Amino acid sequence: MMIVEICVGSSCHLKGAEDIVTLFQSAIAEHHLDEDITLVGSFCTGKCNRIGVTVTIDDEIYPGITKEHFQEFFAMHILQHFSAESR
Repeated sequence: MMIVEICVGSSCHLKGAEDIVTLFQSAIAEHHLDEDITLVGSFCTGKCNRIGVTVTIDDEIYPGITKEHFQEFFAMHILQHFSAESR
C-alpha cells in the first residue's frame, strides 16, 4: 500500500492544494489504483517551495507540485512504481 500525503497547510493551500487533491483523486480512479494508494492530507512538512504544493510519497518529500506538472509527476512517481512492482 502506497501512502500519498498532500500538504494542506496554509502555504500549500494558497498554492493550490485543493486542485492537487482533486487531480490525485481523478488519476487514482482512472488508473484503478484505489485499492493500492491511500491518499491523505497533512499539515506543513517544513519543505515549502515558492511555487506548488508539497507531496510526500512513502516518506519521500516532493515540494513544488503544480497542476501544470501533475501528469508528469504522477507518471514518474506513481505509475512507474506500480509498473516496476508488477514485473
